[in-house]
Amino acid sequence: MSKYDVAIIGSGPGGYVAAIRCAQLGLKTAIIEKYATLGGTCLNVGCIPSKALLDSSEHYHNAQHTFTTHGIELSNLKVNLKQMIDRKRGVVKANTDGIDFLMKKNKIDVYTGVGSYLSATKIQIKGEKTQEIEAARSIIATGSKPSSIPGVTVDKKRIITSTEALELTEVPKHLIIIGGGVIGLELGSVYARLGAKVSVVEYTDSLIPSMDKALGKELQKVLKKEGFEFFFKHKVTGASVKGKAVTVTAEDPKGEKVEFKGDYCLVAVGRRPYTDNLGLDKAGVQMDDRGRVAVNDHLQTNVPNIYAIGDVVRGAMLAHKAEEEGVMVAELMAGQKPHINYNLIPGVVYTWPEVAGVGQTEEQLKAAGIKYNTGKFPFMASGRARASMDTDGFVKVLADATTDEILGVHMIGPRAADMIAEAVVAMEFRASAEDIGRISHAHPTFTEALKEAALGATGNRALHL
Repeated sequence: MSKYDVAIIGSGPGGYVAAIRCAQLGLKTAIIEKYATLGGTCLNVGCIPSKALLDSSEHYHNAQHTFTTHGIELSNLKVNLKQMIDRKRGVVKANTDGIDFLMKKNKIDVYTGVGSYLSATKIQIKGEKTQEIEAARSIIATGSKPSSIPGVTVDKKRIITSTEALELTEVPKHLIIIGGGVIGLELGSVYARLGAKVSVVEYTDSLIPSMDKALGKELQKVLKKEGFEFFFKHKVTGASVKGKAVTVTAEDPKGEKVEFKGDYCLVAVGRRPYTDNLGLDKAGVQMDDRGRVAVNDHLQTNVPNIYAIGDVVRGAMLAHKAEEEGVMVAELMAGQKPHINYNLIPGVVYTWPEVAGVGQTEEQLKAAGIKYNTGKFPFMASGRARASMDTDGFVKVLADATTDEILGVHMIGPRAADMIAEAVVAMEFRASAEDIGRISHAHPTFTEALKEAALGATGNRALHL
């Protein structure tokens, strides 16, 4: 039986990064993955392939709607969905091959099969053959799976999850999306740009409800221009398929029954922790009341030598959060003293314009009774945004009314996913709004909008408003 200092079950961003860091710190490391390729949901059927399709569909949308304004004339423009999907597969393969290389480079043993605990230190791997390994410590990094709701059965053909939405062979005529969160809006954007009618049926009263409310309102305005329609405060009660037609039933805000008819229905109501067949009972690992692996502040389970990270534990289900946790656990095992500031894990929606936020929202600050100042700068007033025809959206900076420390930054606009990093760095160093306002930002750039919003938060000092 092979023996290891640490074994990781799951090879998503949390798992493979944890494995790399463990190996870098001198620990003999094994990683166990049930699928043939490494990378987990993110690289195979999540973050990476969805961004590939978002980019492809955005190119088509621009060719159709903005190229003539730029002086570029095309004729006979059409979508080759098969090529688009093939390119996406190529992007995925390049990334997963890269993870294979990193495992070899760091001398990490890779086991393919379903890993399950036989005890707190012994793990069985069922693949082409059944094996057992022994690990002094282990990390559970098994991620999450798409959730569903009562009355809706996913058939993976017409009623689909995000996984199937990445492999469609035709552009839907009418895509009904259950859920107005990140996954539904990103994939809805892909197909809306390619010509689909998209209807979003959402239980709450706004889009991306976990983010600052102003972002959801602005995103709704932009997506409406792309042809989206929205139905808020609707409780979905069922979905059925007849031939190529899908019918979704729901109750509207008045409690009356309504129906939505389309040819595909995307169920995007969130994700659930994936702990199936892990044998946690044999290891003695406890779960919390929401089906997650229960951990302490060091991501340690009730069994001291077993840790858990990523989507399978509490907190935001984000790849970069899982990566940070993987590194933290590896360094804790090596005797170091790392930490994570969970308040400064940014959230991003990769629609166009992109949406990003970090820190406290206005709603959270109000609920906590914290006095704050607001600075807001629209991209309509940005020279760089005008030059690129990306004038939708804004940057909003929230700063403590007494100390001027930045408490939250929320933006919707071009390259917001990249720009939010400046806000994260600033907040990690406890910067004030005035600090950002006094830093020289290259002109013309999109990031000048953050500088202007910061100036606004210091007392209506924005220069270009």
